[in-house]
Amino acid sequence: MTDPSFVPLSFERRDGEEMLAAASAFRRELEARRSVRSFSTDLIPEGVLEECLRAAGSAPSGANLQPWSFVVVRDADMKRRIREAAEAEERDNYEWRMGEAWLKDLEALGTDENKPFLEDAPALIVVFRQAYGLEDEEKRKHYYVMESVGIATGFLLAGLHRAGLATLTHTPSPMGFLEKILERPENERAYLLIPVGYPAEGCEVPDITRKSYEDFVEER
Repeated sequence: MTDPSFVPLSFERRDGEEMLAAASAFRRELEARRSVRSFSTDLIPEGVLEECLRAAGSAPSGANLQPWSFVVVRDADMKRRIREAAEAEERDNYEWRMGEAWLKDLEALGTDENKPFLEDAPALIVVFRQAYGLEDEEKRKHYYVMESVGIATGFLLAGLHRAGLATLTHTPSPMGFLEKILERPENERAYLLIPVGYPAEGCEVPDITRKSYEDFVEER
């Protein structure tokens, strides 16, 4: 085994007042984020997605193996193929896969099997988890894959919102069609489909409430 290599940490300590202000501003910004299902076709300025994806790639991961891949889809024909495949799965979901309780929970969101946003949004970001590594056709074990990809995706969603873009976390389960359409290697599994862009003019979102702080945090 080789000895680990270390470098000095770049870290600036803030005073308490500055920390609280930064934390409060970040909280208010993320509280304003909403899932959007009605997108403008306006293009995203060049470089914005790249910067957000670079931020996602800086996320911590099990043994620093970074078990994720992100595919950015802008091509109209590819988006159409993804929409058609997603809607085929969603029709089955709404017709017989989802139970009565699941369908009832979705009523407040007004969703159905029709997914026009998959073509309207100027870009789709498809997140893949790498079930294992591939080095010279040899398999390498990955650790805490779901947790690692979840953290990276959180970084990405926060970055996209901070940049001024709207997003949707879309999971047209099962998502194996994404691996086929996008011709991904054998070690990758679709994790999340994220339409991204500007909200359409007059866009509306469901009138929902979120749990209070006391409902999801316990201090001891």
